Formats: sequence, structure tokens, C-alpha cells
Amino acid sequence: MALSGKLIGYVEISKNGDVFHDLLRHKPHEMVAIAPEKVHDCELHEGERGVVGSVISWHYSWYIIESVNEENHTIVFNVIGGEMVEELYTSFKHSFHVEPRGDKQVATWTFEFERPNTSVPYPTSVMDYLCDLIKDMDAHNADI
Repeated sequence: MALSGKLIGYVEISKNGDVFHDLLRHKPHEMVAIAPEKVHDCELHEGERGVVGSVISWHYSWYIIESVNEENHTIVFNVIGGEMVEELYTSFKHSFHVEPRGDKQVATWTFEFERPNTSVPYPTSVMDYLCDLIKDMDAHNADI
């Protein structure tokens, strides 16, 4: 029996959600230049950039864009290949959105996953990695 889990990470950002939504949805390949120490490769395998159903890969994981909501800058990615779902987790989905909090903007990553057993850890290192990536993107886009 798989063990369901959910993990949420928040990052305060200086720009509105449009900048991040556009990068993650339409220009994920530009993250290679923004954070080369974190993102080494990004390829489009099927479909068109940013379109629901498109298949992209970052590093050694394959993702399908499962859904997009322009209004609240939400993108849902379903991991369909790579170590995360072939060796660690039974299923792994993550979503990104930006929302206002007071006079600030907050980027939020939400992971929903299933572990095959208790020996598989929660994906906290992946969350730390993606939150750091958002910080790099925010710093890179400081002049926008």
C-alpha cells in the first residue's frame, strides 16, 4: 500500500506571478542560463512549450504539463519518467503558483506524492532545490 504525502514550500518574491509563470510555462529552457549550476538541460519532447499535454524534461526527469491556470499563475506538472518515479516514488506531481500576501508576492510549490514504503524519504531536498531555483529566478529578474 502506497503512502500518500503532501509538502508545501513558500518563497517571497519581488515580482508578480506573470514573470515566473511565463518562465516555467513558456520558457523553461531559459532557466539553464538563469541558474546553470542547478539546471543543466531542458528539452521539449512533445507538443508546444506551455501547452497542456506537452512533455518536457529537466535533467533526468520527464514531466507532462497537466494543467495551467492563467488567472492565479498555476502550473501543474506530473512527473512521468526519471529516477523520482522509476526508483523512489510511486507517483509525483508538483504545482507552482504565485499569490499576493499583504503587500508581497509569494511563490508556492506543492508536492503531492506516493511513497511505496516508509524507507523512502519525504522529498525535502527536492523542495529546497526548487525554492532555491525560484530565488535565483527572482534575483535574475530583478531588473524586469
